[in-house]
Amino acid sequence: MNLKEQQLSYEYKFKGRIVKLRVDRARLPDGQEVGREVIEHPGGVTVAALTEQNELLFVRQFRYPFQCETLELPAGKLEPGEEPFEAMKREQEEETGTWSEQYVFLGEIYPTPGYCNEILRLWACRISGTCRMHLDEDEFLEVERIPLETAYQMALSNQLPDAKTQLGVLRTWALVQAGQL
Repeated sequence: MNLKEQQLSYEYKFKGRIVKLRVDRARLPDGQEVGREVIEHPGGVTVAALTEQNELLFVRQFRYPFQCETLELPAGKLEPGEEPFEAMKREQEEETGTWSEQYVFLGEIYPTPGYCNEILRLWACRISGTCRMHLDEDEFLEVERIPLETAYQMALSNQLPDAKTQLGVLRTWALVQAGQL
């Protein structure tokens, strides 16, 4: 069965600093025409940085759309032309003041494929050393260390509602259990 939808036209309704919103006309496989709203996003990265004591580094920050603080793995958006792996290392250093010599790729996820083209790429690592944190001018966060076992239980009990964080914690826990990290 052909499931492909063909883009017929598009019109940008908003172009912001991070996202763009466009409205498309598309043809469905059965020939009908429909409207599609699409948010274009540059993509992002996240890292599950693990200490020698099997603690994960988290960042606590205020998330404006939800009007609350969240506990998340360090993450950030891609800058124009930036390679995801380099962006992840940059975010780890900026937000946690740590770095690693070896990383394990945990995969890609589409957080909201119904209306947004954002791709998040996830990595895990063992922390090799520390450096100076250097947050963005408009970034305010606190770094917290949480034992991996505790973080695993938090992910299972929905105490970490952020999807990339849940997946990063669960995949990191699985790698550690398998002796691969």
